[in-house]
Amino acid sequence: MGMKLAGIKKKLQRRVSNLSSSTACCIDVPKEHFAVYVGEAHRRFVVPLSYLSQPSFKELLHLAEEEFGFNHPMGGITIPCTEDHFISLTHD
Repeated sequence: MGMKLAGIKKKLQRRVSNLSSSTACCIDVPKEHFAVYVGEAHRRFVVPLSYLSQPSFKELLHLAEEEFGFNHPMGGITIPCTEDHFISLTHD
């Protein structure tokens, strides 16, 4: 198991060292959060990881999977709903 973790660590280090300035925008995401893109304008929201346990957010992720699979146009998770709908679901 230690060898497997060492291999993963090396791959992550290579990925981090290969970040271009265009992908460096992700560095501003706080610990225990992640970014998603919502709506036609692809507005960026930074949400806590705890949202992953909410049924309404899981449904949004399922819709994203159905529409985009793993090929998200913004390079991050794109949620296929309006900004207003996203805000209403996540800010109850």
